[in-house]
Amino acid sequence: MARGFRRLKLLLIIAVSPLSMMPVVGAAPSSPFTKGVRTSADVVQPAPLQQDVYILGPGDRLQLQMLDPSAQAYGGSLEILNDGTASLALLGSAQLTGLTISQATQWLTQLYGRFLIRPELTLSLSQPRAMQVTVLGEVQTPGLYSLSAGGEASAVAGVAGAGNPGLPTVVSAIQKAGGITLNSNIRSVTLRRKLPGLSNEVKQVTLDLARLLQNGNLSQNPFVFDGDTITVARAQDPLPEEVIALGAINLSPQTINVNIIGEVRSPGPLQVKANTPLVQAILKAGGPTDWRARKNNVELVRINRNGTVSRQTFSMNYNQGVSNAFNPPLRDGDSVIVPRSLYGKTVDVVNQVIAPLGQALNIYAIYCSLGNNNGTNRC
Repeated sequence: MARGFRRLKLLLIIAVSPLSMMPVVGAAPSSPFTKGVRTSADVVQPAPLQQDVYILGPGDRLQLQMLDPSAQAYGGSLEILNDGTASLALLGSAQLTGLTISQATQWLTQLYGRFLIRPELTLSLSQPRAMQVTVLGEVQTPGLYSLSAGGEASAVAGVAGAGNPGLPTVVSAIQKAGGITLNSNIRSVTLRRKLPGLSNEVKQVTLDLARLLQNGNLSQNPFVFDGDTITVARAQDPLPEEVIALGAINLSPQTINVNIIGEVRSPGPLQVKANTPLVQAILKAGGPTDWRARKNNVELVRINRNGTVSRQTFSMNYNQGVSNAFNPPLRDGDSVIVPRSLYGKTVDVVNQVIAPLGQALNIYAIYCSLGNNNGTNRC
């Protein structure tokens, strides 16, 4: 009777479970949640990424607990290996990569049901793996970055609760890549994410970081998952003024290095805060020298990312705020040249002419003095 009841229960579990069609232990299960989902190429607006569930992968550490007191010895700590499997007591190894925690719980319950009368269990994530995230587009240093779930902090100035030291977000990934460039469009940040399962289906959403920085809309700063791709779009010229204002918060590097050359009191390399406007940088270098500086013809020399050099001329105006047209924010590596005025050039020419004459007169005076000392009148 007991044996017949056990067989009936096993048949019910297999019939009811949504994962009943999964392969044997060690094989890679497919996700039932990916059926009928269209890819990003179909241009379908997905559900908010903030509501996505965590997908297990190599490096994750899990805690398994059997609810049956007589089977608790089969529980314990698990780690998903590079091949996507985890070693489990009684089962050997099982493929867990690509599953959510809920799916993995159902999958292991089904597997243990082949050996145990009460296979009920709980599965929790004890230590998540490092997130491998690709950051592209208008950031200082595009590339692949590893964001530790336990050590990355994401904080946006003026936005309460925008950061969580245990969970990396889109903003922390952009900060890891050196911050945005001054050509970035923070209203168009694309996030591509792989869907659960072993398929290559992805979904895509466009984030508006301006809404995060202006209104504290945290839905625009979702947590990043392993394999995410973040692309910061390039802004159309001219650069929107709001990008300059908002980008100065902390989406850009904290400090940059620039060169202030020419008629300033302290010329040379200078370290300033990111997005420092041209006029402020000149003032930090001591300001233009009186009479000698040509303030209406200050030149900004910039090396672009493609290796080309651009030169622009601006007029110093102490009453002008940050503006692309009149007082642009500086980038790392910029050179500012404050040229000489007509007065300064005239003084330099005169000095170049008088200085040699003065030296000649001094030599002549010394020659005459030596002759007089010898009793001879040379002059």
